[in-house]
Amino acid sequence: MKCDKHTMLLYAVTDRAWVGEQTLYQQVESALKGGATCVQLREKQLGDAEFLQEAIQIHGLCQQYGVPLFINDNVDVAVKCHAEGIHVGQSDMAAAKVRERVGEDMMIGVSAHTVQEALDAVAHGADCLGVGAAFATHTKEDVNVLPRQTLIDICNAVDVPVVAIGGIHKDNILQLRGTGVDGVALVSAIFGAKDIEAECRELKALSEQIVE
Repeated sequence: MKCDKHTMLLYAVTDRAWVGEQTLYQQVESALKGGATCVQLREKQLGDAEFLQEAIQIHGLCQQYGVPLFINDNVDVAVKCHAEGIHVGQSDMAAAKVRERVGEDMMIGVSAHTVQEALDAVAHGADCLGVGAAFATHTKEDVNVLPRQTLIDICNAVDVPVVAIGGIHKDNILQLRGTGVDGVALVSAIFGAKDIEAECRELKALSEQIVE
């Protein structure tokens, strides 16, 4: 499945750390109502059975809004819940192996931090790339901020959609103008907001400005 760059515009990545007043399901629905164009379900703590049950529910929700669901890391859950995509990092299963497991119909997203990693990922079957960290981030402590020029070079080097991730929020998102990215992947900027739906509306409008 080829990845439509328009579905990468506002890519919402879940984080259970922000669950509180709303359930994760309610948070994702708020993001979808606000215009999120893609959702990635990320669960580091849940067991496979719980993760699968949650993934099936979230996938059904995403289908109601016509938005693709990516599963983070867990290929088995992605296949069993019939997700549209799977996202893997550099330390996870290689894209070529993922493609063997999921077949041709599922999109594969791969994290990349250098031009070579990006080229290798695409050569091995990646349909889109998550590139970062664009800015300093609290979500992942061990990630270095990517030079702006590297982000530009990656966008110029590949012919698949590139999504910037890492530390992006309303106050710095417009700094990504001119880099060539097709969208932004956001965690706390979406799920840490008091009003997720309103925040997504604002973030989507800003995202449209950076990809013009």
